[in-house]
Amino acid sequence: MGEPAGVGGEITLAAWRMLAASGPAFMLIDDPDRIRALAGRMGSATPIEVVGSPAEAECVFRRALPVLPLGRSVSAEPGVADPANAEAVLGAIRMAVRLAESGEVGGIVTNPIHKAVLLQAGFRHPGHTEFLAELANVERTVMLLAGPGIRVVPVTIHIPLKDVPGALTAEALEETARIVDHDMRAMFGIAEPRIVVAGLNPHAGENGEIGREELEVIAPAVARLAAEGLAIDGPRSADTMFHESARARYDVALCMYHDQALIPIKTLAFDDGVNVTLGLPFVRTSPDHGTAFNIAGRGVARPNSLVAAIRLAEELASNRRAT
Repeated sequence: MGEPAGVGGEITLAAWRMLAASGPAFMLIDDPDRIRALAGRMGSATPIEVVGSPAEAECVFRRALPVLPLGRSVSAEPGVADPANAEAVLGAIRMAVRLAESGEVGGIVTNPIHKAVLLQAGFRHPGHTEFLAELANVERTVMLLAGPGIRVVPVTIHIPLKDVPGALTAEALEETARIVDHDMRAMFGIAEPRIVVAGLNPHAGENGEIGREELEVIAPAVARLAAEGLAIDGPRSADTMFHESARARYDVALCMYHDQALIPIKTLAFDDGVNVTLGLPFVRTSPDHGTAFNIAGRGVARPNSLVAAIRLAEELASNRRAT
């Protein structure tokens, strides 16, 4: 469901209209009354059917958007987050994880949540991914952003830039690379994933002249990973890693901090980028955008990223079943 005051509901309605005829079957975990009311406000002709299971959802998907009830009433004013809805948002995530772990669904696609309002309600996690990791009893997960012709992974994520050098340890880099290598094989079906590693400093430190993290942390970690058999290279100067011919030489780029990874993908695939969580025992994807409170309820939100997330979830689930 995601944050009910955001665009999640309306882009889900639009995604069903785009995928109903021949796309991957999915169901929405939400309050059916809320979705019917939202469809009415949007002027949408989307038919909605309440279902009791994923199997039933698959049967009705071609004729209607299947909605699995949360078991609680949800109402929201577009653009105005309400802490009273926090438990419904978290409940939908818990329900989705249970279904994924039981094998009843092939994967989870999460609409955007609003962390600030969840924190007001006692949520203690930095975001969606950390909550999913706790539910799945997983210690470390990795955020991968994927778009047409580009995949990026930030090794450090939501921390201040001044804290990045201290957080960028060899252990963090090596653990991230191993998870990426494993899931590129298991979920993306790439037999020998080519990983390129960015430097932290301008020009990858210029041999220690503009910083020593490359010499002391990144390069030794890359050498150890290569000795383990990973097809990995770096550190490279980040400013030359993302043009078209450079991207053709690798399958995924490991970046040292949030914006180093997200600027290139949001430049190249703003409407089609997908957030994928690696390291979980199930498939999880998400649109690569937020709740968009500023346009919620206006019917102008584009469903492209959600549709891409649904399509990619099906592809990854299929690859996992084949391994």
